[in-house]
Amino acid sequence: MAAEEGAMSPTRMLAEGHLRVATGGGAPADGGIAVRHLPHHHPAKKDGVGRKTEQDNNEDVDSLLSQELKKLANGNNKVPGTLDDYKKLVVPIVEEYFSTGDVELAASELRSLGSDQFQHYFVKKLISMAMDRHDKEKEMTSVLLSSLYADLLSSYMISEGFMMLLESTEDLTVDIPDAVDVLAVFIARAVVDEILPPVFLTRARALLPEFSKGIQVLQVVEKSYLSAPHHAELVERKWGGSTHFTVEEAKKRIQDILREYIESVDIDEAFRCIRELGLPFFHHEVVKRALTFGMENISSQPLILKLLKEAAAGCLISSNQISKGFSRLAESVDDLSLDIPSAKDLFDKLVSTAISEGWLDASFSKSAASEEEIQNTSADKVKRFKEESGHIIHEYFLSDDVPELIRSLEELSAPEYNPIFLKKLVTLAMDRKNREKEMASVLLSSLSLELFSTDDIMKGFIMLLQSAEDTALDIVDAPSELALFLARAVIDEVLIPLNLDEISSKLRPNSSGSQTVQMARALLSARHSGERILRCWGGGTGWAVEDAKDKITKLLEEYNTGGDLGEACRCIRDLGMPFFNHEVVKKALVMAMEKQNDTGILALLQECFGEGLITINQMTKGFARVKEGLDDLILDIPNAQEKFGAYVELATGRGWLLPTFASVP
Repeated sequence: MAAEEGAMSPTRMLAEGHLRVATGGGAPADGGIAVRHLPHHHPAKKDGVGRKTEQDNNEDVDSLLSQELKKLANGNNKVPGTLDDYKKLVVPIVEEYFSTGDVELAASELRSLGSDQFQHYFVKKLISMAMDRHDKEKEMTSVLLSSLYADLLSSYMISEGFMMLLESTEDLTVDIPDAVDVLAVFIARAVVDEILPPVFLTRARALLPEFSKGIQVLQVVEKSYLSAPHHAELVERKWGGSTHFTVEEAKKRIQDILREYIESVDIDEAFRCIRELGLPFFHHEVVKRALTFGMENISSQPLILKLLKEAAAGCLISSNQISKGFSRLAESVDDLSLDIPSAKDLFDKLVSTAISEGWLDASFSKSAASEEEIQNTSADKVKRFKEESGHIIHEYFLSDDVPELIRSLEELSAPEYNPIFLKKLVTLAMDRKNREKEMASVLLSSLSLELFSTDDIMKGFIMLLQSAEDTALDIVDAPSELALFLARAVIDEVLIPLNLDEISSKLRPNSSGSQTVQMARALLSARHSGERILRCWGGGTGWAVEDAKDKITKLLEEYNTGGDLGEACRCIRDLGMPFFNHEVVKKALVMAMEKQNDTGILALLQECFGEGLITINQMTKGFARVKEGLDDLILDIPNAQEKFGAYVELATGRGWLLPTFASVP
């Protein structure tokens, strides 16, 4: 079969509920409930990143394992040592699931592997095995993916698994003649079940060869399934379907269960009804609604606390779902205050009680600290600042005038609210087109140089990450877009990689925000990550990267033919792409070799470095890129090696390069 690769693995077991998927075309076996994934209540999706060859994939597995993801695997002595070991262990899990239809058992066995590095191989293997089987197994596969999503399988890994399948379509069709259509149905079903973002189709198309069968799959998905009338119902019934609730039906049932419990005080009956819902991945809604009941009706609070405490103690509701429910309510406390004036105090007491009784993780109160510090100040002032910030940001998106925005922000005279401005900027950009997303990243780079401290930027991202799940209810692809913003901030040197560790330490383990930081790390650790992340929204306030390169070439050529040094520096500054100045360095060095104008070009680099226009990181990155391409340069410039050696010697003497440059291969 096709290329196979690995990545991060399960982080925790599926919540209790002992779900069974229907193993026939009709009702579920053994009285269990087969459920499909409920939309709008989980962390949003992450599309696939750069595509690679099989050799690259396996090299990246080793790279990722040796870096951030290896930390997650430490302490578990059951981690398969190699991809081959993992393959041998995962196939029996899939086979057993197809025989029993037991979602919980499959989740438990997958978790018992303790593997952090091969998770999206499981997604690929599960689907590829189902593709060659009957509709029953295909339906069971979609249900399993939906049930494991967010609790065991991250959106990023599901996207990666599907991307591997698209790359493997040519090989799949050798054994499965209708592989193109079958895989198209799986992708359409994943989109309908909201475990795969619609934007995945666009990004996958950009990464696949133009005439590949993977492209054919995407065309079938869009034309035959997702664009058809009543497409959701069509896709869900393609393989016979399963018994499921819509989100609104599930919420109504949960509300009815809680009301009946408060009236009857029959906790066993409440537990039975919650269990019969068969929706362990939606138990955070039970927690949120129960707490809201307790805040609305103080007399019912002891009953609510007893229900949640015993549900947690009996593992009916997992600790992760408990935390997620509290987190969702925390984000809506301000709105609740309109109906319940004392909502904030009531919520704080509920948190304190839950932590003291041991059924809410103590880290929950710590994770909310960064935004609470800001919220302790005048609520009216914060509200006015948010409104003014919104106007300023909207004006910036229209005018693309960074200096004017900075002046407007300075006039507000509220530097203590800089993190709120950052949160507002990124949130508004996420719900707009690529042009505005690129403009937001460029603006962050400018603000970090002139107004915002690193602490401001970190606090702003922490606030965004803490509210990622609720943001995803309005912006489908919020976590993946936020991961790109976070990775881009590192590439732009607005943050340093170490800041990601500091940000992660402020987030609840296994939360949507924590997973988003992991996504950002994975993006940054991928091969050629810098250029790929720079290309994610175009480059330089909406320019394509190629346009930016062309502008750099022209300004250097103009300078080289007798242009003014100050004018050249001004043109570089006007590009508004400080994160892309390594391209200026690279092209300048190559031009110096080609035109034999060492003195003039090196004088320009010295001036840019002296003014702080090109940072030491960008200078080092530019030199490193030239060093990587020396073998090709020598074909056109025979003395390139000697020339570059002289440039490096001069740059080292003048302090342009980081000490780490010497270790660049």
